[in-house]
Amino acid sequence: MASRESIERSSSEFGTSGAPLGAVTHATTLSADIDGVDAQSSTIESSAIFNRVLRSDIGLSTLLARLKQSIGSSRDFAAFLKKRSALEEEHAQGLKKLCRTTHDTTRRPESRQGSYSHCFNEITRIHENMADNGIQFALSLHQMHEDLQELAADKERGRKQWKQTGLSAEKRVQDSEAAMEKAKAKYNSLAEDYDRARTGDKQIGRFGLKGPKSAAQVEEELHRRVQAADTDYASKVQTAQGLRRELVSSSRPQTAQALQQLINECDSGLTLQMQKFASFNEKLLLSNGLRICPLKSQGNALGSQTRSLRDVVYEISNERDLRDYVSSYAPRIPQKQGEVQYEPHHSLQPSQQAFPLSSSRQISIQPLVQSLQGPSDLHIMNPNMPGSSPHQPLMPSYVPVVGESNVTNHDAPKHMTLPSSTTSGPPQIPDTPFTPTQTQFPSAPYNPPSMVVQLPHSQSLMQNSMHQNGTYPAEMPPLRPVFGVSLEDLFNRDISAVPMVVYQCLQAVDLFGLEVEGIYRLSGTASHIGKLRTVFDNDASQVDFRNPENFFHDVNSVAGLLKQFLRDLPDPLLTREHYQGFIDAARIDDDIARRDSLHATINNLPDPNYATLRALTLHLHRVQEHSAANRMNAGNLAICFGPTLMGTNNTGSIADAGWQVRVIDTILQNTYQIFDDD
Repeated sequence: MASRESIERSSSEFGTSGAPLGAVTHATTLSADIDGVDAQSSTIESSAIFNRVLRSDIGLSTLLARLKQSIGSSRDFAAFLKKRSALEEEHAQGLKKLCRTTHDTTRRPESRQGSYSHCFNEITRIHENMADNGIQFALSLHQMHEDLQELAADKERGRKQWKQTGLSAEKRVQDSEAAMEKAKAKYNSLAEDYDRARTGDKQIGRFGLKGPKSAAQVEEELHRRVQAADTDYASKVQTAQGLRRELVSSSRPQTAQALQQLINECDSGLTLQMQKFASFNEKLLLSNGLRICPLKSQGNALGSQTRSLRDVVYEISNERDLRDYVSSYAPRIPQKQGEVQYEPHHSLQPSQQAFPLSSSRQISIQPLVQSLQGPSDLHIMNPNMPGSSPHQPLMPSYVPVVGESNVTNHDAPKHMTLPSSTTSGPPQIPDTPFTPTQTQFPSAPYNPPSMVVQLPHSQSLMQNSMHQNGTYPAEMPPLRPVFGVSLEDLFNRDISAVPMVVYQCLQAVDLFGLEVEGIYRLSGTASHIGKLRTVFDNDASQVDFRNPENFFHDVNSVAGLLKQFLRDLPDPLLTREHYQGFIDAARIDDDIARRDSLHATINNLPDPNYATLRALTLHLHRVQEHSAANRMNAGNLAICFGPTLMGTNNTGSIADAGWQVRVIDTILQNTYQIFDDD
């Protein structure tokens, strides 16, 4: 190093004193060569120290500790990847659900349309693509986590194996050397005793079986024992030397090489996964960036999206949206009324006589009927309408004006016959409320066709009408029973994977019950459920719940009918065969592992059970999407449907009630991961 410093100092002094540039370059090259030599010598010295440690008695323990560090680091990074994957998946799924809900909201009539709606939909589509990127990133991280866990487990098995092999060899050498040391101590002790006996030191005579031994006998015995100890000591030395040579030349290098290989593989695998993690992060950010602001040359790669998020937002035209919205109401402009003119009353004109009501005084009955109609929804009896008598006359198009008094629906009876006109002038209607009797007028009667206006009775009247029409028979023996029949038998009989009663009930709730508070929690009317069940047990193909009159405008009874059908199945929807499998899956704490286990068990269900569960789950997912209005989130729905879908007659079902709810809740939380949504 001193020579290097002197060369650098001389070269710098030479360069600053105005020496030629070539000399300075030569000095720089020489300095670089010296750096290379120093680095090479440092590497050689480090390698020598490394090998000396490995050949020592602490080499194996050092490598084992280092391998344990590598395995622990792999597990730590695997845990980090698992948590990051869960966070990314939760964020992506939440973003995707938000986009889906927002897209449905923009389609509602109360939401602004036009360029705003179009741009907002494109914004949600961009975010859905970003959510897809996030889901793919989460899946990649989860796969990396599993790979690292497998790598750590494999290296841990190798570490234990080579630890046992290497330490066993080391232990054998240590034991042999300890035995050698013990033999050496015995040999030295006997040699000292023999030396004292041979030099004539006075010792107490030893007693044998025949009395005390002489000095010659003692010396001879000690000599024999020294020779035996010497032979044993020499043998132990040879054994220890052989085991030591074998350890140094074979066992220790082999174990050290195997441990080094395990360390290198573990470290390389960990480094590779970290490089993949960095690459996937870059890819995620780049993909999201291209979704938000795509390159103009990437129109083919990204489909039709060549506009950035900024470009999409800047295309919103508030003025055009307002103009289009107002212009869309042009067909609703009322007809132009005539100019307001003064018309004196005929009583103030003495030259004019009372005259019969001409056609110019005739007005349409529709305003009168509209004034009578209100929250009670009047029904005008007409032979063309269902439920009316064929002998009742048709409603006339025009009737005479009956007076100035306003008629309200609470003043009118449930059956009212409008008064007829006379030729002597307009009739006078008394101030008293209408009575069911027909009013007589003091003049020659004019008898046009009578019109009967009927106000609706209570719901029992509607039911009676339905019974008269034969739509909902009160009591009828089951011709094609549905309730209490297994899904397999219904499938073989009706050739429909999803029973018609399930399809009709889901359709009715989708149309009329998604925003009904407490749907599936509140009970319906028992009489309605019984009558609807009778209809399905006779001919389910004739039922159409798209018309709310067919289920008494009681969507809670439809929900109760669906739960009644599922409860009456001979074998629950999730089957007794797979009951324990669902319960075992619910006991798994990890959300992803629990979802995958439930998914695998659901795939093993019979075809009719799988199809019915899929239709029901997708429907309940739509219900929980409206939980802000109906107060039925996934947890509440799971409480309602847990015992219904898994059965209440299984052994230990009461103790498993919490796990049953967890099964249904997990399925609803992962609807689109378990079932497709087409």
